[in-house]
Amino acid sequence: MISQTLEYALRAIVLIAQRDGQPCTARQISDMSEIPLPYLSKLMQGLVKAQIVQSQRGPHGGFVLAIPPEVLTIWDIVSVVDPLQRIEHCPLKIRSHGTSLCPLHRRLDNALAATEKLFRETTVDELLADSGGLTPLCESR
Repeated sequence: MISQTLEYALRAIVLIAQRDGQPCTARQISDMSEIPLPYLSKLMQGLVKAQIVQSQRGPHGGFVLAIPPEVLTIWDIVSVVDPLQRIEHCPLKIRSHGTSLCPLHRRLDNALAATEKLFRETTVDELLADSGGLTPLCESR
């Protein structure tokens, strides 16, 4: 249900958020979150383009969040990286179903709706605060 790309994006965002505004280089993100550097570089370009993170050049450069972690939601990241595809019409194109979904597809869409709701309601700050003593998603080494 959650793609590897989305998992990587969430790891990177949480790691950057943990830095409290201090820039984090792509190499640091890659090393600490176990994301292959070439893959991460492409992922970060998309997050910069979507204005979720900012890139700072120079000797003390790196990535910082462009949106405060108390405002940035998981949904914001999902929407950019790997949007959820809700089921609006019969995937099998059965004419008699029209716009109504069969019990199977209705339940699948209900699960997607619940996931979307949770993602919309969960901020990055909440992930950091709800750690139970553990570092969320990735650990500083």
